[in-house]
Amino acid sequence: MYAAILNQKLVLAINEAEQVSKGLKKLNQESYLCPSCRHRMILILSEEKKPFFKHFYQVKGTGEKEEHLQAKQLLCTALKANGLRADIEVPLLDQQLRADVLVENRLSFEVQCAPLSGAEFAHRHALYKKLQIKDIWIVGKRHYLKNKINRSQKIFLRYSTQWQWYYLEINPFSCVITLKYNILMAALSSELSYEIKTFSLDERGVASLFTFIPSTRKNKISYIQDQKIYLQKQINQKSKLGLKIASLLYQLHYSVADIPDELFLKLREPKEKSPIIIFLQKKLADLKAS
Repeated sequence: MYAAILNQKLVLAINEAEQVSKGLKKLNQESYLCPSCRHRMILILSEEKKPFFKHFYQVKGTGEKEEHLQAKQLLCTALKANGLRADIEVPLLDQQLRADVLVENRLSFEVQCAPLSGAEFAHRHALYKKLQIKDIWIVGKRHYLKNKINRSQKIFLRYSTQWQWYYLEINPFSCVITLKYNILMAALSSELSYEIKTFSLDERGVASLFTFIPSTRKNKISYIQDQKIYLQKQINQKSKLGLKIASLLYQLHYSVADIPDELFLKLREPKEKSPIIIFLQKKLADLKAS
C-alpha cells in the first residue's frame, strides 16, 4: 500500500521515505493508519521496490511465520534508515544459503523464530564463514533466554570484548530488540546471570545498539548452598553430570564436603566446563602422576 493516514491526512509512502532519508523524520516514529481499516501501519523501505506501507500486527499468537517476516522487514528498514545497504531474503552460494537480512554484503542478521538443530546451525555458519560474511543470530519468542540456558539456545550465543557473551532477541510486535550481555553460568547448574538493555526496533534504536558500551560490569557470584544442593540432587538422580562427578569423587576418596567452597561461588562462561569438574580432574591427574 502506497498511502496511509497521518494526523487525519493522507500521506504517500514515497514522500514519507524522502523525509526520513533527509533526516527530517525518524523512521516509524509516526502513527500511520490504514485508510481502510484504521489499523496501525509501518513504512517499509526497499531498494528493489518503491517505499510502501504495511500493516503492523500486534495480535498475540500470529505464529512464527508472521513474527519472522515482520522482524526481518523492521530490522532491514531500520538498517537502511541508518544509511546501510540492506536487503531481506538474499540468496547466496547458488541458493545454498538465504540471508534473512544481508548488510553491505559483509554482515548477515539471521532471525531465528522456528526450531533449529545444532547440525543445521553449524552448516549455515560454515557457509557464511566460507563467504567471509559475519553471521549474527537474533532470536524470536520461542528461543528467548530466561533464568536458565539449554543446549539449543547456546548455539545463538556470541562474544564481543564490549558485551562479553551476549544474546540478541527481537520482538517485532512490541518493536524492540533486547540485548542480554555479560552472560555467565553458575558453577554447576545451567542458571544464568546477565544484564539487559533494550532498544527500539527503529532507526534510532539500531544505531544505539551498534554503539552501546556498558558503563560498568557487575561482579556476581553463585550461591554456595544452592549449588551444593544441586550437586547432591544430580548425584542422587544419577544424571550424566552426577555420575561424572560421583566417579571423580570415588576415585579420589573424596566427598562433596572436600570440594572447596570458593569453587561453588565461581561463575563461568556459558560454554566453559564447570570449575568443580576441572578441579576434580586436576586432582585425579596429579594423583595418578605421583
